[in-house]
Amino acid sequence: MADTLEFNEIYQEVKGSMNDGRLRLSRQGVIFKNSKTGKVDNIQASELAEGVWRRVALGHGLKLLTKNGHVYKYDGFRESEFDKLSDFFKAHYCLELAEKDLCVKGWNWGTVRFGGQLLSFDIGEQPVFEIPLSNVSQCTTGKNEVTLEFHQNDDAEVSLMEVRFYVPPTQEDGVDPVEAFAQNVLSKADVIQATGDAICIFRELQCLTPRGRYDIRIYPTFLHLHGKTFDYKIPYTTVLRLFLLPHKDQRQMFFVISLDPPIKQGQTRYHFLILLFSKDEDISLTLNMNEEEVEKRFEGRLTKNMSGSLYEMVSRVMKALVNRKITVPGNFQGHSGAQCITCSYKASSGLLYPLERGFIYVHKPPVHIRFDEISFVNFARGTTTTRSFDFEIETKQGTQYTFSSIEREEYGKLFDFVNAKKLNIKNRGLKEGMKQSYDEYADSDEDQHDAYLERMKEEGKIREENANDSSDGSGEETDESFNPGEEDDDVAEEFDSNASATSSSGDGDSDRDDKKPAKKAKVVKERKARRKHPESKKGKDPNAPKRPMSAYMLWLNASRERIKSDHPGISITDLSKKAGELWKAMSKEKKEEWDRKAEDARRDYEKAMKEYSVGSKAESSRAERSKKKKKKQEKQPKGKAERKGATSKSVSSSKSSAKSSNESFKSKEFVSSDESSSAESKKEDSEEEGAPSPRRSSSDSASGSD
Repeated sequence: MADTLEFNEIYQEVKGSMNDGRLRLSRQGVIFKNSKTGKVDNIQASELAEGVWRRVALGHGLKLLTKNGHVYKYDGFRESEFDKLSDFFKAHYCLELAEKDLCVKGWNWGTVRFGGQLLSFDIGEQPVFEIPLSNVSQCTTGKNEVTLEFHQNDDAEVSLMEVRFYVPPTQEDGVDPVEAFAQNVLSKADVIQATGDAICIFRELQCLTPRGRYDIRIYPTFLHLHGKTFDYKIPYTTVLRLFLLPHKDQRQMFFVISLDPPIKQGQTRYHFLILLFSKDEDISLTLNMNEEEVEKRFEGRLTKNMSGSLYEMVSRVMKALVNRKITVPGNFQGHSGAQCITCSYKASSGLLYPLERGFIYVHKPPVHIRFDEISFVNFARGTTTTRSFDFEIETKQGTQYTFSSIEREEYGKLFDFVNAKKLNIKNRGLKEGMKQSYDEYADSDEDQHDAYLERMKEEGKIREENANDSSDGSGEETDESFNPGEEDDDVAEEFDSNASATSSSGDGDSDRDDKKPAKKAKVVKERKARRKHPESKKGKDPNAPKRPMSAYMLWLNASRERIKSDHPGISITDLSKKAGELWKAMSKEKKEEWDRKAEDARRDYEKAMKEYSVGSKAESSRAERSKKKKKKQEKQPKGKAERKGATSKSVSSSKSSAKSSNESFKSKEFVSSDESSSAESKKEDSEEEGAPSPRRSSSDSASGSD
């Protein structure tokens, strides 16, 4: 029998990653060399305790267990190689190569066995899966539940994050199966364990991320967050940066700890630990170390007994243990005097802090962006209101952050800050003077052409010019705004001339009462008239010259058919987008050609408008004279038959006709409040029936005798 066996294209399984290499078995032991890294694993023959042959996904595999509990797994063997390996193990290692098949039933309930550094989940006598406990990074317990979290391997395409085991309760007294399970895991797992007492403990601190109240226990090598539901252990080696940020209300402080890798709970990842403190909260702190140890370890940065604000104590202790500087806001000062800007990111409102080397946003979700990873920034108009603007940041990796709803007063301060930091501003076309007037700034048209926006601008110009051309003082083009509470001098002009004369027969109170409904009736009457006669609104003259098209619209009309032929079946929306892209990509020389055509069209339009305006003015003056003549005829008095000297028959007929003609505008309140008019109406009724009037005056008698 050969003294060595060699196998190529063998895979070693390490934390979910399959590393290919070459396996060599000799009298001295087992050697595996990684093809990618060149790393060599050497297992001495005297350390081997067990060898297992089993079928796996990549063919057949070999599992080796050592006497100190380590497990090595190699896959990629062929079935025919079993006899050769079995004989080699018997001859040189004095071991029986056992055959064990994995259970493939698919059940999720079974028995957990702990052997050495291996957790095996078995159904009957067959294992379903095995977990090397050295890969476990965290073990937490709940009610009848144990959760295992694992160290991650960067080389693995797919990583197992956690496994949860349900442990049913037992009837045995004094033994908690969940705690027994967890202790078996923790005894072999690579979990951060608290050795000795904590250096200090901060009780019930308010934590925004992860949310809740946590006790923070400070240990020499890690930070322990203990909450009512979850515990987190944060090694100081995972802390990237520390931030101390004043809240905008000047009464609270944020203390932010940036972490990589993040702490996690289930599928949630927390890249930032954010604590919120009140400035008024003080604390006296005593470290759980003697003075010599404190002086030796921290070299004057900490003392055994300290007192001061709570946020100062926490930040001071963290700075000394993590050995990193604390970042605070620089010279930036917003419109309100604060060192931050109120804004919204995604669905939540928060605070954006411009720092000396980056931006940080707190708190949901927290974002930290360094200046050296920013490609450009952009100032954009607010989408909902003109009282605010958006601040956009795009990184060199293509990630875009949009901080919206920033007050317009902050624009100048933020613009100066970004300019001073020499960041690339996308819409650099904004002038310095525009900082004082937010309404003037807009995105540069050179960045992206919007065909829909161009069309809307053209239509808006047309509507504006039509409104200016048609405002000839007739009052028929635009609706008047109704302002309740304001006096209107020409209310009486909307009614018959008799209205003011007859209403004055009452006292002063009745005058004021009549004015209010009269004013209201005016507005209602005007609006009803406009609803009934929409054609009264002056429309655009079809003989007026058409406005010239822009260079883009001229090019689009000439290129529309070509774009359709190049993209059969393209929709109108997609055609507009495609045209905008083509126009944007067009060279400057070609655009100048269309600009010249647009300029020629504009000159032709101005010439035609001059000729049109001369003719339209003459026509409008003739129309104005005819309107004035018509209005003068309508204002002639209609009740002349009521004068003295008329017969009773003519009086009754003329008054009845006047009554019927005035019914359309006399209000009910006006008729019922005048006693003379009611008496006169009774007299008219009696005269129409042929009966003598009971209250005939001398003048009436005289007229009757005449």
